[in-house]
Amino acid sequence: MLHKRYLTLLFFFISCALLAPLVGAADLPEIKARGELRHLGIRYANFVTGAGDGFDVELAQGFAKSIGVKYRLVYTDFYSVIRDLLGKSVVRKGDEVTLEGDYPIKGDMIATGFTMLPWREKVLIYSEPTFPSQVLLIARADSPRKPIKGSDDLAHDIKETKALIGKQSLLVMEKTCLDPANYGLKGTGLELKLYTKSSNINEMVPALLNLDADLSLLDVPDVILDLQKWAGKFKVLGPVSDEQKLAAAFPKDAPLLRDAFNVYLRRIKADGTYDKLVNKYYPGIRRYFPEFFAKK
Repeated sequence: MLHKRYLTLLFFFISCALLAPLVGAADLPEIKARGELRHLGIRYANFVTGAGDGFDVELAQGFAKSIGVKYRLVYTDFYSVIRDLLGKSVVRKGDEVTLEGDYPIKGDMIATGFTMLPWREKVLIYSEPTFPSQVLLIARADSPRKPIKGSDDLAHDIKETKALIGKQSLLVMEKTCLDPANYGLKGTGLELKLYTKSSNINEMVPALLNLDADLSLLDVPDVILDLQKWAGKFKVLGPVSDEQKLAAAFPKDAPLLRDAFNVYLRRIKADGTYDKLVNKYYPGIRRYFPEFFAKK
């Protein structure tokens, strides 16, 4: 009898362990009860460095402390991050976005220089903006393409920058902020070269310098770091997007967690903690986006 009861209990605990990752997303009460916040982070620029720190790492660590729970960083990539948050795979067909399949839920929030894109907002809820960005067109330093002069009309500058591509090959990365579909560059006859060796945006400049393509897309946070790392080896030609905003993302059924993060974000912006993080990880960013960082 005892042996049979032992087997029954063992089967019960094993079943719970197997099913646990497939349960729905947790909101604030469940996370407090669990005692741990799982932060989904992607090794990308200085948002998540891969060395256990980064702008978004410290942001999420502070948030976990503010709600009284432990913090855990869960590494992922741009292809898997939404699936790891929702337990569903995202399928895009034009403007339509659907969720399919059942996968383990590995995290409670995304904070990793995550761009607020219309298609993502169909399946996620975002916090208030945490950081600004913009996607630019870059070329090797020896490219015959010259940077646009720039004007007060961003729409005109974007149009002029896109015209520079012409018949040159363009390195892009799908399912990231460098996806050509986000900027009207797909299906227009351009020679697009998909970077598929990894989903690490940090590899775009090395690939460009390795002659994988003539031109490449890159976002401002990466440009700032790469212009220092690869000084004199590549140049910025102009913008291909409007100014973008980055934010933390949460499942749609975790509004209380998102709201708590917004309260925390407002507080650290008011007490100076946020400014210290910006200065630490992105010195010089303010000159690119003075309005975003202007004191409200």
